[in-house]
Amino acid sequence: MTNRIITDISNYIFVSDAPTVADAIFLPGGMHPQQPEYAARLWQEGYAKWIIPSGKMGAQWDVWPGVADKADVYTGEYRSECEFFIDVLTKNGVPRDVIIPEYTARHTRDNAFLSRKAVDEKGICIKTAIIVCKEFHARRCLMLYQMAFPEVAFKVCPIDCSGITKENWYKTERGINRVFGELERCGNQFVGDIKDYLLSPVGKL
Repeated sequence: MTNRIITDISNYIFVSDAPTVADAIFLPGGMHPQQPEYAARLWQEGYAKWIIPSGKMGAQWDVWPGVADKADVYTGEYRSECEFFIDVLTKNGVPRDVIIPEYTARHTRDNAFLSRKAVDEKGICIKTAIIVCKEFHARRCLMLYQMAFPEVAFKVCPIDCSGITKENWYKTERGINRVFGELERCGNQFVGDIKDYLLSPVGKL
């Protein structure tokens, strides 16, 4: 019973795809440089034309809390997750003119829907995309970006930023709390959005 529970939760939360060539890479915000570093590597390898980083800071903060890793490498006076991600991207070879920034998101839903607004304002047509996020954040990111971009085919290519992975999350209290928090959010944060999506013409396809 326990192994089945772990397997089912792991397969649901930890979505992971191999990268394929796409129109864009979406980067929901964070404090770890591994996300934008991986996105920059995918861009350098020709996997996408555009990169769309999003985020101001988490809703629990009033000011940017700082870089979580490699603070000796990324030393800017960042005011937002998006500013930080842009600096990482450009320092890793991504030209500024292929980056479509979104500076105001305070949570994952904002990352998705405000990125949609930024893309539409730019007049960019996206049919395929990659999401680069933390491993345990993969399912919630996919759900929200799918709702914001129902016409887009997504691949989720997560990166281990926190040490919480599909293989080990159930072995520590920290991992269990984080993953069960994601399970909870994948339910109670989506009631209105999911209902609207399922009743829409796209959701009925």
